[in-house]
Amino acid sequence: MTADTQRSHRLMSGLQRRRQELEPPRLVVTGRLRRMVGLTLEAEGCQAPVGARCTVSTPGGTSIEAEVVGFAGESLYLMPTGDIQGLTPDAVVTPHEGIYEAPVGDHLLGRIIDGSGQPLDGRGPLRANQRMPLLGRAVNPLSRAPIRKPLDVGVRAINALLTVGRGQRMGLFAGSGVGKSVLLGMMTRYTDADVVVVGLIGERGREVKEFIDDILGPEGLKRSVVVAAPADASPLMRLHGAMQATAIAEYFRDQGKQVLLLMDSLTRFAQAQREIGLSIGEPPTTKGYPPSVFAKLPRLVERAGNGAEGAGSITAFYTVLVEGDDQNEPIADAARAILDGHVVLTRQLADAGHYPAIDIEQSVSRAMMNITEDRHRALAQRFKQLYGTYEQHRDLISVGAYQRGSDPRVDEAMEYRDRLNAFLRQDLREAETLDASLGELQALFED
Repeated sequence: MTADTQRSHRLMSGLQRRRQELEPPRLVVTGRLRRMVGLTLEAEGCQAPVGARCTVSTPGGTSIEAEVVGFAGESLYLMPTGDIQGLTPDAVVTPHEGIYEAPVGDHLLGRIIDGSGQPLDGRGPLRANQRMPLLGRAVNPLSRAPIRKPLDVGVRAINALLTVGRGQRMGLFAGSGVGKSVLLGMMTRYTDADVVVVGLIGERGREVKEFIDDILGPEGLKRSVVVAAPADASPLMRLHGAMQATAIAEYFRDQGKQVLLLMDSLTRFAQAQREIGLSIGEPPTTKGYPPSVFAKLPRLVERAGNGAEGAGSITAFYTVLVEGDDQNEPIADAARAILDGHVVLTRQLADAGHYPAIDIEQSVSRAMMNITEDRHRALAQRFKQLYGTYEQHRDLISVGAYQRGSDPRVDEAMEYRDRLNAFLRQDLREAETLDASLGELQALFED
C-alpha cells in the first residue's frame, strides 16, 4: 500500500469518525421492561432521548404508549400516556422516531379532543393535514408586538378597573368553589375573539360537558376548540393537554387570528409535573414541588402573547387554584411572577353572594397603563381609593365606633359604598361592553 493510499484511508477513517460524532445516536430497536414503581416504568437495553415516544408490548397482546421522561445509567424512565393494566415484566420496549405533535387546522373548530389529539365528541376522526410540535417554538421577545389595544371581556369590573389588552396573560386566582370557572365561562361567551381555545386540564369530568353545553353552547362551540384532559387522565396526558391547547392557539395566531386561550387550570398542570418529577426521583423543594415544575410553568405561559407586528395574538387566562385560600402558596406565587396581571376571587365575597367575587384591592392588570387614557385611569384610581378606604375602616363602621365627620375621606367612602358594590356585581347572563363599562364608571361619580 502506497503512502498516498494510506493517507487516503486515514483521512476517510477520520471523516467517518467525525460524522459519527456529529450524527445523533441511533435508536436501539428494542429493550426490556425491568421494573415498575407507581406509574414509572424502567427499561433497559434501549436508547432514546428525553421526550421520545415508545411502545411497550407484552406477549399477551397488551400494548401501551409511553414517553421517555428521564434516564440513569443504562436505564430509561418512561411515563405511560394511558392505562397500564396488563403490563408484565420483560415487556418489549420499542422507541420510535419523531416527537409528540398536536393536530392543527380550521377543521378543529367546533371539536372536542383529548390530550392525545383524539376526538371525544363522536363526530368521526379529525381531518388533520397539519401538525405542530407540542413544545412549540421559542419566540424572540424583541419580535413580539407590544400590547397596545384593549380587549373587551364582557365583565364590567375587569373592563373598567382591570382593563386587559390583546396579547396579555392573566391569572384568575381563587380557592375551590369561589366561582372562577363561572367567570371564565362569562369571558368565553362575551370576549371579542376570532377563535377560542379552551383547555380543561385536571378538572372534574362532569365539568367538561357542563362547560360545553351550558357555557359555550352551540354558537360558542362553532368558533372554539376544546381540549379535555380530566382528573382521571394520566399525569403525562394532563401535561400534553395543556401543551396541545397552547400549540393549537399558536397555530391560529400564526394565521393572523385574535385568539382567546382559556386554561382551567394552571395548578393542575403543575401538579401533573410534580407527580412525574417525584416518581422519577426528583427531590421535592418547595412544599413538595420539585424544581422542574417551576421550570415548566414559564415555558408554557411564555408561548402565549402577541405575535410579530401585524400578526395575530393569544390573550390567555389561566385559572390558579389557591390551596387553603393562601394567596402566597408556591404555584400562585410563581404564577404571579410570570403573568401580566391577576384577578383575585375571595371566599368572603362569594359567601356574601357578591358575584363575580373579584377582590379589586388584590387584583391588578400590568398592561392597563399602556392601553387606557388618562381619564379612564383617574376614574379607576378614585374607585379603588374609595373602596380601599372603606375596607380599612370596615370594623369601626360595622360596630358603630366611627363618628361621621371625623374623616372626610371615610365619609365619602361610606356615601359611595353601595354604588361601588353595585358596580362590581354582574349577573352571569349579562354582558357589559368595554365602552358601556367606562360609561357607567363615569356616571357613578358624576351622579
